[in-house]
Amino acid sequence: MIVIWSEIQRRRLKELNANRSEQNKRFDSVSDRDRAFQKLEKGLVKQEKQSLKDYHDIHLRPKLCKLESRLVEVLVNHGFAQVVTPIIMSKGLISKMSIGEDHPLTSQIYWIDKNKCLRPMLAPHLYFILKDLVRLWDKPVRIFEVGPCFRKESQGAQHSSEFTMINLVEMGLPEKTRQARILELAAIVTKASGIDDYHLETKKSEVYGETIDVLAGADNVELGSGAMGPHSLDRAWRITDPWVGLGFGLERLLMVAENSQNLAKMGRSLAYLDGIRLNI
Repeated sequence: MIVIWSEIQRRRLKELNANRSEQNKRFDSVSDRDRAFQKLEKGLVKQEKQSLKDYHDIHLRPKLCKLESRLVEVLVNHGFAQVVTPIIMSKGLISKMSIGEDHPLTSQIYWIDKNKCLRPMLAPHLYFILKDLVRLWDKPVRIFEVGPCFRKESQGAQHSSEFTMINLVEMGLPEKTRQARILELAAIVTKASGIDDYHLETKKSEVYGETIDVLAGADNVELGSGAMGPHSLDRAWRITDPWVGLGFGLERLLMVAENSQNLAKMGRSLAYLDGIRLNI
């Protein structure tokens, strides 16, 4: 008879950042398994305590913050201007993204009142700014934003109700260069995030109809999505210029770069500090 970890043991090993090999061990008996668990848990707790000490003595900043700083620096060096927009978003701007009462995303939104919500995405505010910047700045106009977004996501290792997005948009470029430009921008972000092995796939989107998704990792994790315009959504903003845009989840970028299996460890948390379990 082959014995595997109990559900409680498996959960504890994941909390303590056990690797895939350790999580998938098999045993000849329950007693062998339980002895192995005690030994492995003790070793992992020791590692986590050392990681906490290193964080206090050396690192001092979470990887999420460091990644954000690195991406900001890289994009600014590539001619993108950073913008900062409100976390509270109006229902009117959500509607301009064709997200009405019967849209699947509507049920995932955290509504503050009948006219305001916590932003589920960055795009509506970036659209709002771009409609003026394309008049005021020379083209192409390049902007980006990094900030928290909120959705009532289904619970799982690759989802979180609060996450950090980075969206970059380049508007007013030659239409024939759009596809190549998306590839270039995806390479800029993934390289800055420490990810070399990724691929792009075209997929259906509930908002844009079709997106170019950036996928990576053993579990084919979706790191981000790209879209191109002119697009039917542009009419609501009176935008006519060709554009490309990409949005990435920073926690997912970290999860793949760190070869982790749990998104919750990568972001804002009361249970983890920089991915290190505090209940040890």
